[in-house]
Amino acid sequence: MNLPNRLTIFRIILIPIVVLVYLFPYAQFGIEPGVLTIGGVDLSIINLICLIIYLVAAITDYFDGQIARKRNMQTTFGKFADPIADKMLTTTMFLMFSSRGLIPVVPVIIMVCRDIVVDGCRMIAASNGKVVAAQMLGKLKTVLQMVSIALVLLNNLPFEIWGLPVTDIMIWFSAFVSFASGVSYFSQLKGDIMESI
Repeated sequence: MNLPNRLTIFRIILIPIVVLVYLFPYAQFGIEPGVLTIGGVDLSIINLICLIIYLVAAITDYFDGQIARKRNMQTTFGKFADPIADKMLTTTMFLMFSSRGLIPVVPVIIMVCRDIVVDGCRMIAASNGKVVAAQMLGKLKTVLQMVSIALVLLNNLPFEIWGLPVTDIMIWFSAFVSFASGVSYFSQLKGDIMESI
């Protein structure tokens, strides 16, 4: 197994780890995680640990792609597993935040449904021998989601100090760009999708 694929698998392994750290019932075991106060805003040590794990995962996502392209180490497994790992990570984080009431569920539903639609479009394209390249909207969606997740884990710092709801704006903007990206993919492959009707 080459290095990019190992990095992808490592990223997948980090997902249950971040879930365990974030959702572990610390109080039931008499554990009181520390809290930092920055500008009057409380920030849990647990959030910081999860942020570090998430950033490590995001860094591996960047490097596995770079290494695979520069060293010509792209494999069928990598093409299959890399986007799945990305979506598993971001969807897991958003679902955890929504379960805690930190973000509304509607934008999460929009983003998850978009991923399902795009994956379906790509499957149809692949069955017709077409390769669908990542679009600029799709790349922007990924960046917005990554920034949104980091902001949620940081309790909207530093913007919370000034009372600016930047995290909420980013979550909804991510959902909007996700929706637009899904529409773009569908429009691009509309002929293949609708040909059997």
